[in-house]
Amino acid sequence: MTEPVWSIGLMSGTSMDGIDVAAVETDGRGHVQRGPGGFLAYDAAFRARIEAGLDDARTMAGRQERPGTLAVLERDLTLRHAGAVKRFLTDNPGFTPRVIGFHGQTVLHRPDQALTVQLGDGALLARETGVPVVYDMRANDMAHGGQGAPLVPVYHAALAASLPAALRSFPVCFVNIGGISNVTFIPEAGDPVAFDSGPGNALIDQWVQRGGGPSYDEDGRIAAGGGAVEDVVARYLDAPFFDEPAPKSLDRGDFTTDLAQDLSLEDGARTLAAVSAAAILKARAHMPEPPLLWIVCGGGRKNPAIMEDLRRGAGNVRVIAAEEAGFDGDAMEAEAWAYLAVRALNGLPLTFPTTTGCARPVTGGVLVNP
Repeated sequence: MTEPVWSIGLMSGTSMDGIDVAAVETDGRGHVQRGPGGFLAYDAAFRARIEAGLDDARTMAGRQERPGTLAVLERDLTLRHAGAVKRFLTDNPGFTPRVIGFHGQTVLHRPDQALTVQLGDGALLARETGVPVVYDMRANDMAHGGQGAPLVPVYHAALAASLPAALRSFPVCFVNIGGISNVTFIPEAGDPVAFDSGPGNALIDQWVQRGGGPSYDEDGRIAAGGGAVEDVVARYLDAPFFDEPAPKSLDRGDFTTDLAQDLSLEDGARTLAAVSAAAILKARAHMPEPPLLWIVCGGGRKNPAIMEDLRRGAGNVRVIAAEEAGFDGDAMEAEAWAYLAVRALNGLPLTFPTTTGCARPVTGGVLVNP
């Protein structure tokens, strides 16, 4: 396939708040036309089921196992994704996707054991939507010695090539602040360099949820009432992960809120926001050279405390939200999965030694037809 086609991408990330849907017309190479998007929120009860499923997933020894609640959870999660696609197609009449890129829900990620598990039944999704589905895109990377994450960098590189002249200051670094943060360093020529940088929103979400609080710190309002406790930030940054060479990746459970347990609600939220920003800035030590532009996407860009710390720590280097570059910071990961699905159809690499540590550039994904 060489001609551009329309693809739908589906992403349910480590924040576990719902399903992002995005359409992209692409050839899986340099042609990227961004289309409409949407979001289907998970209700609180279903989000609690996913969180409970994380505990069941810790007992897994193989990728195909579905202990405890996971088998039923996988089916229900897939049906919610099918519902999101159907609603998207209803809202965009006449739109005919060639393929769906289905991420699923990560419930376990142990790169040291070459084990990563994303709940999601691609065959069921294809039957429910009537559209071919590419899913399970991380496994082949791990089979070739990679971390299985991050997968978005090849899409970041395609977007960087389309930046307006006023922003074309290479190297560019894309920062995705979801539950876990990851960075993509893009030189003017050559393959991107990418890795998980540390906790993003996940710790903040867990912190404010204690005792039945809100599911996240909307617009950083709780953090705005507190102050960062620098010795707690420093203790987080003492974790061995930050000194490990890239490529590297994290599981959602690799960091906890324990170090912040004695803080007030507001100080804890502000301190964990500072941890998120400081971890991203610390990632510069693992890049070939300092970036000249930071483009921030994901939910964390909406937290003023994180953005303030990033801008202060970056010095004279410009730090902008994705929208300032003409992109959609909420839809970018879903767009990436649409882009990756077309690359998979074309047998093009999804990951590279510089992004995941795989032995050579490798494609991936499993294609299923309705």
